[in-house]
Amino acid sequence: MSLPRYDEYKDSGVEWLGQIPCHWGTLQSRRMFAVRSEPALPTDRMLTASQKYGVLFQTDFMEREGRRVVEVIMGTDSLKHVEPDDFIISMRSFQGGIEWCTLRGSTSFHYVMLRPVKHVWPPYFAHLLKSPTYVQALRRTTDLIRDGQELRFSNFAQVDLPVVPLDEQKAIAVFLDRETAKIDVLIAEQEKLIALLAEKRQATISHAVTKGLDPRAPMKDSWVAWLGEVPAHWKVLRIKALSHFTTSGPRGWSERITDDGSLFIQSGDLNDALGLDYETAKRANVGDDAEAARTRLAEGDVVVCITGAKTGNVALCSSLLEPAYVNQHLCLIRPNDEVHGRFLALYLKSTVGQTQFEVSQYGLKQGLSLENVRELWTVCPPRDEQETIVAFLDAETTRLDTLRVESERAITLLKERRSALIAAAVTGQIDVQNA
Repeated sequence: MSLPRYDEYKDSGVEWLGQIPCHWGTLQSRRMFAVRSEPALPTDRMLTASQKYGVLFQTDFMEREGRRVVEVIMGTDSLKHVEPDDFIISMRSFQGGIEWCTLRGSTSFHYVMLRPVKHVWPPYFAHLLKSPTYVQALRRTTDLIRDGQELRFSNFAQVDLPVVPLDEQKAIAVFLDRETAKIDVLIAEQEKLIALLAEKRQATISHAVTKGLDPRAPMKDSWVAWLGEVPAHWKVLRIKALSHFTTSGPRGWSERITDDGSLFIQSGDLNDALGLDYETAKRANVGDDAEAARTRLAEGDVVVCITGAKTGNVALCSSLLEPAYVNQHLCLIRPNDEVHGRFLALYLKSTVGQTQFEVSQYGLKQGLSLENVRELWTVCPPRDEQETIVAFLDAETTRLDTLRVESERAITLLKERRSALIAAAVTGQIDVQNA
């Protein structure tokens, strides 16, 4: 979309605005907005100001997020009243701007309510006060570390605002509402595609490692509830039958962290692509005793996170340029010659493998024991068939990952386009009145 500029421009005298149309003006923001300090009414419902959803009732916010937030029970006399068309400075306004409120209610004393006074058409300022150029100007008014990352009215008052004829404010708001809605639909479509690609990726892996690649292969019952039928010539065994040993790192090694020791792999070093991030891994003085030798990684080892929020995450040690060791939150599985390490890692990452991890944790608080891992059921096709499946999945997941990266890039470009369009329209760099 190519949009014209205004006929004439002048220097606004405001750094963040730059050149503005000649018939626009500027004014101190404290003359256009005032602080609303009215106490909450008994009938007011609690509001939440969020960068993700804007301003909404706290109950609606909790429903969308699927979690509870801290509710004000004591000291409700400190709550502030909010009217429709107020703007709210929240604790995160330095990140994404100031939120327009379309509801009547109350909110925490931590927030600052701005009441429009003059020269303000709220839908226009809803875009301007969240535009990237304005947010940058707002950030420059505060030392975020020293001030505890909170913005107050004193910060808001330091940034002068444009004075735009009300009919133009309305035209700009209508234009931006329409055009950003179109962009948001495109972003939602790409996000939906990414979700579908993730589902396709998981389904492809799960089918290949549990049913094989030959749809005509005779099947048999595995006698494992969540595994179902498997190819008749495959073995169904527990992890302990397919590994030389399983182990975890020793406790207390966090005290040995150093800058020049050996690589010390922890839960956060397992990425979502079955890999280990050696560059971000810490280092430790591990010594040369039997305990260190037992927890030293070798190529082909499979690593499973057994505690914490990432329990069940899986990685393969595919290459090593220097010695690396696992900590106590990881289970190291050393596969025997009957099983391909990458096939085993893919199986454990599949829906069937992850289901078994979840079942093993039933009644526990996010954690697996080494015995849980050893007792997991897995399948064992002939070795050459495992290699064929691995090669197929590597090619297929690469294709799907390429599509995901393209969608992520499209989302980035769409968001950049959205931000640039808003910034250009609200500062008068384009004339949208006849768009």
